[in-house]
Amino acid sequence: MKNLAKGEVIRELTNLPVWRIEKDKLYREFEFDSFPRAFGFMTSVAILCQSMNHHPEWLNVYTSVKVWLFSHEVNGISNHDFELARQMNALFGPAKKENESR
Repeated sequence: MKNLAKGEVIRELTNLPVWRIEKDKLYREFEFDSFPRAFGFMTSVAILCQSMNHHPEWLNVYTSVKVWLFSHEVNGISNHDFELARQMNALFGPAKKENESR
């Protein structure tokens, strides 16, 4: 795992719609139609994160899940962060992306 240079991060972001950099971390907000769906998403992501040994900073408030990804081992954004972001997008599903408010 290595800390990606700023240009590498920008290049990777072009392939991850909706994700952006916030406070030097990879960030996205997922919006759901109910609290159980938001919590179910978090549960699925938690299982994935455990298998990757890579854990997000996140916040759940009702139907919203905010996620910040950062690799503490390299003190920056790494390929692991982008891989987890892609996996989270896949779990969220393409149909829901159209309904996002953020």
